[in-house]
Amino acid sequence: MRLIVARCSVDYTGRLTTHLPEAVRLLMFKADGGVSIWHDGGSSVKPQNWMTPPTAIEEGDGFMVVRKVKGEDRLDIAISEVLSDTEHDMGEAAALEKDGVERDLQELLAGQPHWCGEGLRLVRREWPTDIGPVDLMCRDEDDGWIAVEIKRIATIESVEQLTRYLERIRLDPAMGACRGVLAAQAIKPQARTLAEARGIACVEVDLAVLRGEREPDLTLFA
Repeated sequence: MRLIVARCSVDYTGRLTTHLPEAVRLLMFKADGGVSIWHDGGSSVKPQNWMTPPTAIEEGDGFMVVRKVKGEDRLDIAISEVLSDTEHDMGEAAALEKDGVERDLQELLAGQPHWCGEGLRLVRREWPTDIGPVDLMCRDEDDGWIAVEIKRIATIESVEQLTRYLERIRLDPAMGACRGVLAAQAIKPQARTLAEARGIACVEVDLAVLRGEREPDLTLFA
């Protein structure tokens, strides 16, 4: 991973156009090609701008250009002063250990994939991608691929995570039509809106019902 602390301005062009005026920022370049731009303020979990891999990076005297390999997205970084420029070998990343609830949800949904859609069958748990494992990979009754990401509470970041997985999975021509499902005990309204805009299905699941501790609620006239 390469970390650059620099006084810079950043212009993004692609689906829209944005401008970050000159200020001291942290530029993070991950080995997988992901790029994120941070400042010491605002959100502690969301960068000011970012680009998911795969990317192509061009570097010159006082500038860096980051382009998506596929698409028109582009970051133009104008650097007036470099305060620090370091590289670190992070080694092999260990998978994030899920809390007990998420582990239970994954195990139960793996055994009952119909909760994420009628006719689904499990292919594999922890399906590997080069940026991390997808919780469940399933196939539907038409043999289409379905990637399922499981959360206790699904947020906008959950949608972003599944979106990144789908981008990597769809690079395989045989899985180019892979669909995404976000399964959670609760899904934030903003996350649901973003997921639906990206064609990702949302399914709220009840852990007690999955465990057989109670019957599902019946809805009249459904």
